[in-house]
Parts: sequence; structure tokens; C-alpha cells
Amino acid sequence: MDESKGRAPAVGIGRAEATVLLAIVGGVLAWSAIAPNDRMTWLMEIAWVLAGIPLLVATRRRFPLTRLLYWLLAVHAVILVYGGQYTYAETPLGDWARDVFGFARNHYDRLGHFAQGFVPAILARELLLRLTPLPPGGWLFYLVCAACLSFSAFFEFIEWWAALVMGGDADAYLATQGDVWDTQWDMFLALCGSILAQLALARLHDRQLGLRPLAGV
Repeated sequence: MDESKGRAPAVGIGRAEATVLLAIVGGVLAWSAIAPNDRMTWLMEIAWVLAGIPLLVATRRRFPLTRLLYWLLAVHAVILVYGGQYTYAETPLGDWARDVFGFARNHYDRLGHFAQGFVPAILARELLLRLTPLPPGGWLFYLVCAACLSFSAFFEFIEWWAALVMGGDADAYLATQGDVWDTQWDMFLALCGSILAQLALARLHDRQLGLRPLAGV
């Protein structure tokens, strides 16, 4: 244990629970592959999941993540895969919310970008706390937000490059639905997600990381 930081072994995830999460994500992924609305959009959306699963499986023993983070990553994977199956602008869940609440558009895209900040915030927080001397506090909060916002901006670059390469064929992937402020909304919601994740989950995350509260806090 690192007494200077008050750390104990992180609370990870058991093999059975990891298998359940892998089965859930794998099942949703297999379902999404059956006649997606747009095959190219589907491939672009699930690419992150296809890259992440082998990485998480390969590192589970030598660098296990916290239980909280594994569950969040699984939820995020399902959000991405579901959006990829229908395209973000045409998801049944988003259409239902639009009709019930009187929204002007399908807002599933907004949910996806909020999650793009919420889940990576805990990932960035965990990596910073485990791999650097940075302690919990204001600088950690700021750097996590900055990391999530920069990742969101990079993702917008990817969408821009896709539009340049694919032209009109990238419309389903962009899912702007005619909103000229879509890019700004995407980054703002990712920032909101990163802030809320830290405010809501920091204490639970610290416990699973084995961090003891600082004296007087």
C-alpha cells in the first residue's frame, strides 16, 4: 500500500461478473450486426467497442480496472452499439422520447455525447490517480474535464474528416439533423457529463480505488 496516498488494492471485478458484462455487450453487438440501417455507419460506431473489448480482456489480470468503471464501459458500449444499429438520428428510443416529450428532433445523439463525457471522465480519473502522483482535488477535477472535452473535440474532427471523405454518405454518421449548432452541443454535453460523473461518483470511485479520505476532509 502507498501510505502517502492512503491507497489499498483497488476493488476490481470477478471473473463471473466480467463474463456477464462481456456476454451482454457481445449479445447486443451480435444483434446490431443483423441488418443495421446503414452498414458503414454501424462499422464506424462500433469500431470503439471492437477495439476496447480485446484491450480490456487482455489487461484484466495485470491492470484490472475498478468494478464501477467496467460497468460504465459496458453501458457506454451498449449506447454506441444501439446507436450504430439504427443510426443516432433514427433510434426508436429517441423517436419515442421526441413524441412523448414534444422534442423537435431525435435526441439520442445528445445522450451519446453526454455519455462520451460521463464514462471517459471516470476512465481518465482512474488512470490519473493510478499512474500519476496527482491526488484527488481541484486539479484532478479540472484535468479530467479537460481530457473529456479534448476527446470530444477530437471526435468532432473525426466527424469532419468523415464528411470530407464520404460527402453526403456521412450524413447518417454525423446525425446533425439540420442543427447548425450540433458540434457545439456535442462538446458541451460531453463537458456536462464529465462534470456530473465526478460530482456523483467520485466518492464511490475513491473507495473502489482504495483511497482513504485525507485528514480533515
